[in-house]
Amino acid sequence: MANFTLNINGTKQEVDVDPSTPMLWVLRDHLKLLGTKYGCGIAQCGACTIHLGDNAVRSCQLPVSAATEQKITTIEGLSENGDHPVQKAWLEVDVPQCGYCQAGQIMTASALLEKNPNPSDTEIETAMNGNICRCGTYTRIKKAVKLAASSENV
Repeated sequence: MANFTLNINGTKQEVDVDPSTPMLWVLRDHLKLLGTKYGCGIAQCGACTIHLGDNAVRSCQLPVSAATEQKITTIEGLSENGDHPVQKAWLEVDVPQCGYCQAGQIMTASALLEKNPNPSDTEIETAMNGNICRCGTYTRIKKAVKLAASSENV
């Protein structure tokens, strides 16, 4: 076990865990931040996506030891009141069905829009590729990303 200080959602958090513990389990089991979901455990589905610095990363394969010097943002920290432009677009377009993948989808979309505020359809599809939605809401996801991109608040 080792002691790590993490910057999660703008707050310093101390955890005492094995250095190889995936961030997903640090977030869920140790810090009780349950918005980040377990999907596959092999970084293939995107349900566990968080921001590490400005990049969308899969937390199920990110060891806590690799995240100590960077800003970490989870779905809980994306906005205080659920009013991030991507979250608002998700609601307006009525993207979720079962909702399980949506936190990861939103985190991926918001990272895309931070880097590219006006992405083309191809750029959206490329960025969102690998975020699996079991319900198949891909058309609505793309529509919501485009709506969020047209917002002045991104």
